[in-house]
Amino acid sequence: MPNFSDAAADTTITLEMMRANLSVPLLCDALDAAGLTHQSPRVEMPAVTLPDVILIGRCRTTLWADMAHVDPEPYKLELAVVDACRPDDVLVCAAAGSMRSGIWGELLSTAARNAGCVGVVVDGAVRDLAQMRRMKFPVFARGRCPYDSRDRQRVIDFNVPVEIDGVVIRPGDLIAADQDGIVIVPQDVEASVVRAAWNKVHAENQVRDAIRGGMSATVAFETFGVL
Repeated sequence: MPNFSDAAADTTITLEMMRANLSVPLLCDALDAAGLTHQSPRVEMPAVTLPDVILIGRCRTTLWADMAHVDPEPYKLELAVVDACRPDDVLVCAAAGSMRSGIWGELLSTAARNAGCVGVVVDGAVRDLAQMRRMKFPVFARGRCPYDSRDRQRVIDFNVPVEIDGVVIRPGDLIAADQDGIVIVPQDVEASVVRAAWNKVHAENQVRDAIRGGMSATVAFETFGVL
């Protein structure tokens, strides 16, 4: 994984530091500045268990498909990928927005958390919301559906590149999700993008303090170049 140290700033920015200081908009701004202007899917996937959470971790991807026949090996690949989770993983379920069933629920959340997974992003439906809320397990999803996934949807591949709203998500990419949306930071630009977002959050603190101290918004922007 990238080391976020450089000659200008010797602080190593850990995932815990990102969770405490960064946000999806900050990372989007840093990606924009790097010329990557479509890294946040423009689809609604709100937090359905913890509304104020910021989820940041490493993508572990699953590709889902709808089905209309009896599955000869029910749950096989989804169980395999959950068992393969590692600390700080965020499991991404690319199901093309299907509401056919609740593909994620309490038992998968329990198993994933035990393996170190810190949350789930589901481009589809989930179920067992009350139980997952009691667990305080971060889940972002398109919607909810009480039906079980068996014979309705299944994982057809995992740990492969997937897409949500045209945004390519690769295993190991940095992912962040909060009340504003979801953003993917590709690994090849991660170090510079996270450093830029880190610098901007501290610059924004200066702007906020200056405006609270009486400086106009126009002068603050002219002075700090941050909005």
